Amino acid sequence: MAQQLVDRKDLDFVLWEQLDCEGEILKKYGEFKEFNKKTCDMIITEAKSLAVKELLPTMQEGDRQGVRFEDGVVKVPDSFHRAHKLLLEGEWQSLGVDTEMGGQGAPPFIATAVAEIFMAASWACISYASMGNGTSDMIFKYGTQEQKDMYIDRITTGEWGGTMLLTEPDAGTDVGALTTTAVKNEDGTYSLSGNKIFITNGEHDLCENIIHPVLARIEGDPPGTKGISIFIVPKFLVNPDGSLGERNDIICTGVEKKHGIKASATCQMSMGSKGNCVGFLLGQEREGIKIMFNMMNHARMGTGLQAMAYASASYLDALNYARERVQGRSLENMANPAAPPVTIINHPDVRRNLLWMKSYVSGFRSFFQYTSMVACKAALSENEEERKINNGLFELMTPLIKAYLSDLGYEVCVQGIQVFGGVGFCQDFLAEQYARDCKITSIYEGTSGIQAMDLLGRKLGMEKGKVFMAFMGEVGKTVAKAKEQEELKGLAVDLEAALNRLGETAMHLGKLASSLEYKTAFAHSLPFLYAMGDVIMAWMLLWRASVATEKLAGGKVKSKDESFYQGQVKTAEFFIKTLLPVTHGKMNAIFNDCKAAIEISEDGYGGL
Repeated sequence: MAQQLVDRKDLDFVLWEQLDCEGEILKKYGEFKEFNKKTCDMIITEAKSLAVKELLPTMQEGDRQGVRFEDGVVKVPDSFHRAHKLLLEGEWQSLGVDTEMGGQGAPPFIATAVAEIFMAASWACISYASMGNGTSDMIFKYGTQEQKDMYIDRITTGEWGGTMLLTEPDAGTDVGALTTTAVKNEDGTYSLSGNKIFITNGEHDLCENIIHPVLARIEGDPPGTKGISIFIVPKFLVNPDGSLGERNDIICTGVEKKHGIKASATCQMSMGSKGNCVGFLLGQEREGIKIMFNMMNHARMGTGLQAMAYASASYLDALNYARERVQGRSLENMANPAAPPVTIINHPDVRRNLLWMKSYVSGFRSFFQYTSMVACKAALSENEEERKINNGLFELMTPLIKAYLSDLGYEVCVQGIQVFGGVGFCQDFLAEQYARDCKITSIYEGTSGIQAMDLLGRKLGMEKGKVFMAFMGEVGKTVAKAKEQEELKGLAVDLEAALNRLGETAMHLGKLASSLEYKTAFAHSLPFLYAMGDVIMAWMLLWRASVATEKLAGGKVKSKDESFYQGQVKTAEFFIKTLLPVTHGKMNAIFNDCKAAIEISEDGYGGL
């Protein structure tokens, strides 16, 4: 059974038909004058070929071999070396990096489309090549000219790697509790001392140097997040002429043994064990959190994309298996022992399961690319009001991209195993690995609960609620158009009702969060995030159906493609008619203001 990583027809539909990236991005902004639709299509085609031929073979092997920690050195799976070399030779790691940083400056929607394909093929492998982009971006935005000249080009080319050292044994989510310290030296450098954990790619043998941004507190600075600074700590110090100098006092002391993403080096890092860990201040003192969060939003988007990639590949894997696996008789012939067996895709519940998976994967892709588009417009639009609105929408959507896609993406992978049945639980197929690898996405870069608190505590109230109202207005545009299409009128009415109820729920929860019952409000913040995500899925699917219906009615669809466009309508119908009603139940439950989670005893005797 051939492994399919992405539905190319669906990806093209989202980019060129639903979102019209050609008109909305390529022809609108001069920054992308080197790119046209043909160029973009060629890039995706080449990326898919590389992913299938070179990256995919490393996924299962990498999982089974894992990383090896030997004498302070982390060795990646053997098969990663060739794939990594090919990625760098093709400059794939810098596809979406700004040309000012030595990248190719591809439009974000193409960079993320390629990243989805690569992640589905072998996330661990591609991350070694691309993770440094976040490091170089921080240096580009906040570093001195000397720091930019010293680090950016070599990180962009992949010659050097990059990380982010944030988490400590007793300071993960509570960043302000970190204990890593920095003492200023007479030459302007700093001596760092401390330990960090869960550091992705903190040490590996795919590049000659690794540049570590490190959060630490300068001696004497105040406690909490306001006293945190950020430092550039290279694995090897760099001489003025660009050559590598002596080994810095930052070492890997071990790697984690994990449930999933076993080929990704998750490292424990120690600084200053010999009293000589040299760091260079990035930006100004006590600006660490501000600089780190510049990277964090993009990291959270990347995590949502990772989950979507797993979910998409898992769905396509299950779909192909269901088309080929012969098991049981058709329902109408169930009582006839002489009837021939059929493929399991003929069984109603398997069809329901596959359509459930498809509806989420379709919604994910449209939602992610939409959010990527508003981020692009926020950065490039010359209209101040348009920039402000799109930036607000991006801020509002980020916790949803991170939490909703990771949580529901994992559920899609779990259902993928279900379609396979017993063999899905075994390592014969990638189904079980997709689920294991996907689970981490709801945990790192801020757990789903943290994203929900961010949504309720910060994002809903932005601009006194104007950003949330702008979001509702965007959904309303799709509803209004679908109401004019006879085939979709009923679905549009259903979505409108859910949208209005979501607005009421947001207002209710916002008031509760501002009262003495704020703890109760935050106990319901994740269910609210799920409800809002459901409404967004329904929005994206109705939008798809509206575009498809218009194409079908206009006779613009080739006969061989009719089932694809009709499938958009059926997918929207399935989600809105069978899953969106459950969302009303979620919102009704929030209105109950149940305090049980807050009031229950935590003593362990009949309580928690």
